[in-house]
Amino acid sequence: MAKKILVVDDEKLIVKGIRFSLEQDGMEVTCAYDGEEALQYARSQNFDLILLDIMLPKMSGTEVCQQIREFSNVPIVMLTAKSEDMDKIMGLEYGADDYITKPFNILEVKARIKAIMRRTSDREGKKKEGNILERGEMRMDCDSRRVSIAGKEVNLTAKEFDVLELLIKNPNKVYSREKLLGLIWGSDYPGDVRTVDVHIRRLREKIETNPSEPRYVHTKWGVGYFFRA
Repeated sequence: MAKKILVVDDEKLIVKGIRFSLEQDGMEVTCAYDGEEALQYARSQNFDLILLDIMLPKMSGTEVCQQIREFSNVPIVMLTAKSEDMDKIMGLEYGADDYITKPFNILEVKARIKAIMRRTSDREGKKKEGNILERGEMRMDCDSRRVSIAGKEVNLTAKEFDVLELLIKNPNKVYSREKLLGLIWGSDYPGDVRTVDVHIRRLREKIETNPSEPRYVHTKWGVGYFFRA
């Protein structure tokens, strides 16, 4: 079955080029040219991945990403014309899975898309029936990818869930930031370890009663992060 990709950019020539190239690889491509249109498509259709420009009319890419994360864990790759690291990290902090800086090579875009979808497919293939983990007041359903604390559901992004799942399945094992970056984002990911710190901070804000005194995800100073059993 053809992979369905939503491409969102207000520059029609860029969209046309991406669409042509992805369709050459047998993918089914839907195009949107502003934030509101992108959100409508994301709500009404199921996509395997979304390519989302940050600078959009009507609603910014980060706003669109944030709102999509309220109802979907679809992989999102941000397209940005800005090269500053903080802009990239901000995009990831809003729930994106990766970023690509303009101007880009379409071969790089296709390689990044395939890598993300391959990791997603591998993760789906590893799901096991009844794969539910309970630690204290936390309940994690690895099949439906849902987490609740004391019976209240917590809305995690795809990467936040992946980090938590890895840590909770390996209690008391300390993972360095570099190791987490490689395991969760992949060896081909171009970002740096600050991405891990951002996701750990956001994760703690969601699952910890007091993020500065965590109950679940702890820091071993100078080494990395671990889940306390």
